[in-house]
Amino acid sequence: MIEIQNIYKSFGNNEVLKGIDAIFEPGKVNLIIGGSGSGKSTLLKCIVGLHDPDQGKVFFDQQEFTEMDFEERIPIRRNLGMLFQNSALFDSMTVEQNIIFTLNMFTDMSQAEKIERANFCLDRVNLKDVNKLYPSELSGGMKKRVGIARAISMSPKYLFCDEPNSGLDPATSILIDELIQELTEEYQCTTLVVTHDMNSVMGIGDYILFLYQGQKFWEGSNEEMLRSDVQELNDFVFASPLMKAARDSIK
Repeated sequence: MIEIQNIYKSFGNNEVLKGIDAIFEPGKVNLIIGGSGSGKSTLLKCIVGLHDPDQGKVFFDQQEFTEMDFEERIPIRRNLGMLFQNSALFDSMTVEQNIIFTLNMFTDMSQAEKIERANFCLDRVNLKDVNKLYPSELSGGMKKRVGIARAISMSPKYLFCDEPNSGLDPATSILIDELIQELTEEYQCTTLVVTHDMNSVMGIGDYILFLYQGQKFWEGSNEEMLRSDVQELNDFVFASPLMKAARDSIK
């Protein structure tokens, strides 16, 4: 479980986050949604320690992460998997080397054990015979799956995904969503996904946190979202005809 309490973050005079509270439970796909500039990615970075909040606390299974120094955070970071928006693969490394990179940092596995683990993770995301390929030789969807394979290489308790469907076609986006959902259930990890993809929201949104102008405006499941009377949420969610049809179908 991850809990955040009263998170504030500013950059200069720009107050991006204004007192965010939330609880993200294990075994669920927890989504953070909102318009551009609402603070979604900043909140994610505050949670994983890429930004230090100006005020507030972050807890990983009741351990206060925000008060820890670099060394104290290492055990938690060993249990953390991260899929970045652009996959963040190293162009000069092969697929196999990209996955092993994390294992080199945090484990004392032998080289043979690392290769075996890399193969297992690639197989888990339905990629085979790509070990020696470079990122430039992969499609966008394959890069995302390699990024997920690297993220699960340490069998994480906490999985973070920043816009996992960005730049992907609808069919590939659905495959990535299904994979994230399967891995969340398989590892019983606490999964946080930053997204603006309404297909993801409706498909895998066990818990949804909606941010508006840096504030928490709503939280609940995707089913509850369809019945919400929060105007700011409705303006964001039902901007597309598809979502309007989904809402109308339950009335």
